[in-house]
Amino acid sequence: MSYSIKGNWRAGWALDLHTTNSVRLDDGSFQNTYSDIGKALNRLKYHGEEKNIDILAKELVAFLNTRVVTPYIKVIVPAPASKERDLQPVYAVAQAVAETLNIKYDQDYIQKVKDTAELKSIEDVDERKKVLAGAFKVDQRYASDKILIIDDLFRSGSTLKELTDTMYNQGNIDNVYVVTLTKTRVHR
Repeated sequence: MSYSIKGNWRAGWALDLHTTNSVRLDDGSFQNTYSDIGKALNRLKYHGEEKNIDILAKELVAFLNTRVVTPYIKVIVPAPASKERDLQPVYAVAQAVAETLNIKYDQDYIQKVKDTAELKSIEDVDERKKVLAGAFKVDQRYASDKILIIDDLFRSGSTLKELTDTMYNQGNIDNVYVVTLTKTRVHR
């Protein structure tokens, strides 16, 4: 099941919820029940289970093949990682999707020019916006084109909104489309 996600982009979707249920335990941690896609993403991102790259890429490709705009996408770009990892899950999945769909992949198009804290630790949406303001830059190599941003998790949309603004204002992009693997049940 997919979800429409709203923002300053032309159209956006999340493939599924990240978790379907969370129970707070006595020690303050949570026991989460993940969607299938949420579980695959969690296992890839936090446990290094690389087999999930193909699983997640196949899900994205199947979904994107149902979108009318997909044949018109000039390039697929991953949302920049907020934390250094040996394997960047979003980059690996986005590259696999681009290869399968025979669409150009460009992980260097978006330049992160400002260090930002990991946003999952920032609850306040306005604070997230402040942290992200001016964090990215792009050039005009895809001016007047349609771009697809792939990200792993949609929470408040702050990062994707800043990326989209940057692409429209600096890159003169025609249309930005967004797809995420999962979304949270609460948007904060």
